[in-house]
Amino acid sequence: MSQAGPAHAETIADVLREHQNRLVAAFEEQDGVGRFLSSEWTRPNLGGGRARNLEQGRVFERAGVNVSLVAGSNVPSAVSRSRPRLADKPFRATGISMVLHPLNPYAPSFHANFRYFEIDGAEWWFGGGMDLTPMYGFEEDAVHFHRSLKDWCARHEFARYPEWKAACDEYFYIKHRAEMRGIGGIFFDRITEGTPDGPLRYLPFVEDGLRTILDAYLPIVRRRSVMTYGERERSWQLARRGRYAEFNLVYDRGTLFGLQTKANIEAVLMSMPPLARWGFDIRPLPGSPESDVARFLQPHDWAGRDAASLMQTG
Repeated sequence: MSQAGPAHAETIADVLREHQNRLVAAFEEQDGVGRFLSSEWTRPNLGGGRARNLEQGRVFERAGVNVSLVAGSNVPSAVSRSRPRLADKPFRATGISMVLHPLNPYAPSFHANFRYFEIDGAEWWFGGGMDLTPMYGFEEDAVHFHRSLKDWCARHEFARYPEWKAACDEYFYIKHRAEMRGIGGIFFDRITEGTPDGPLRYLPFVEDGLRTILDAYLPIVRRRSVMTYGERERSWQLARRGRYAEFNLVYDRGTLFGLQTKANIEAVLMSMPPLARWGFDIRPLPGSPESDVARFLQPHDWAGRDAASLMQTG
């Protein structure tokens, strides 16, 4: 058991707010036109947060970077369901979450979150990860993204890229569609150790991950946001966004946690795409670029192979 010891949530929240400001500045620079609006929210005796949101930019149709610090007298069921011994215990939690939905259909959506929980007198842990959701598949993008994440993990002795990649593939699986939401990334649910001061020793790993976002994602956005597209590509993008929304509303633990802790509903649902569509039995034409994305929505060892070999093997 990892004793919670002194409260670290407030210290970690301050660090996450600094990274929120840095990421917002980088995303604004990439967009060139859009600007993030800031909204503070509080809930009596529960905590609060700061939501930063951009709408209808030149590159990003919607982008959000949110930080929250919440507390309660009882661990939410989204947590206690898998850890029954923690039920009815006071908790603190802080986290940063972000979702970016580019306007260009060739540019993939991106999601990341890092969270910290401490249970009074019981234990603490970090969780989080990041993943990429393309509407059109490009091998070089998948290789670049996963290699960036693998390199990040390699800088930290305890990190386990293969295990965390497999966990991400499993977590972001849309069961009723028999496909992954995107090409995955990494997902870790419980980084902890048996010392009270452990959180501050693991915080540099989280900060390194937040810095990795810019190297892993923005080069892809720059490549794809200048590609020409039309009604066909836009229609396909909206259909794929429908799958994204299905996952968030049916399976996502973060959405459930936000609702259970009575967090700001606008911040909770900022991950939803601004526009999406559902058509009856949408099937792309065989051999079309739209049909090719299906092979990206199953597990692949993207970091272990180069784009050329993937193109040869299909």
